[in-house]
Amino acid sequence: MSTIIYPSPVFGPVKSRRLGVSLGVNLMPGDGKVCTFDCLYCECGFNGDHRPAQKLPTREEVRDALEQRLIDMCDNGPAPDVLTFAGNGEPTAHPEFADIIDDTLTLRDRYFPKAKVSVLSNATMIHRPGVHEALLRVDNNIQKLDTVDSDYIRRLDRPVSSHYNVQRIIDDLVRFEGHVIIQTMFLKGHDAMGDLDNTTEAYVAPWLEAIKRIRPQSVMIYTIDRETPYKDLAKATPAELDAIRDRVIAAGIPCTASY
Repeated sequence: MSTIIYPSPVFGPVKSRRLGVSLGVNLMPGDGKVCTFDCLYCECGFNGDHRPAQKLPTREEVRDALEQRLIDMCDNGPAPDVLTFAGNGEPTAHPEFADIIDDTLTLRDRYFPKAKVSVLSNATMIHRPGVHEALLRVDNNIQKLDTVDSDYIRRLDRPVSSHYNVQRIIDDLVRFEGHVIIQTMFLKGHDAMGDLDNTTEAYVAPWLEAIKRIRPQSVMIYTIDRETPYKDLAKATPAELDAIRDRVIAAGIPCTASY
């Protein structure tokens, strides 16, 4: 199985399907994965297979590494379109996340003021006031919502906490008052409990109602792009993604589909 473990605290830049030239910021250790989800499709593999020995990078380590990389990009290129918090797990779980966001915004304004700051998150920490306020300060607050079906989330996204509640997550997404981008993975497959196809009407219709309630600034839908740690998964088709995208757009919300 091929997995990707990203360096820490800065990696790339990489060419993102959805964001352009992206300089990554990884707030997890560089030798393993730490996440509040354990998704069947995660390119970083399963949590239990990649336990890190290193510690989380400190705020100072992130700030210094990011500044040095931005100076190098000023001198040698390329100019980043976006500074993206992603990597080997959930970035908002870092205890200094809010302060690191402040440092990043300062450095962005100093070196590449046209670049956006993005956070790719699974929304498990957005109930924390400091995380919520920090996400209001970034340009692209991108939050995962693969479905509104609790059983499906337990099977596909596999939250680490037994207290995960998707309806509470939706309530917290509403609290952003539109300053949020929803990102949803559509796929097909099977597990021991049966079908994992979330492109069907049974999943799409209630998800769309949640999207209408959240009223995000936009929605990004996508499908599998890399090898997955769980093998019995398959891509959603372009036609299926386009049909879902068009329903979101018909509801008055911008939406893009990546195949």
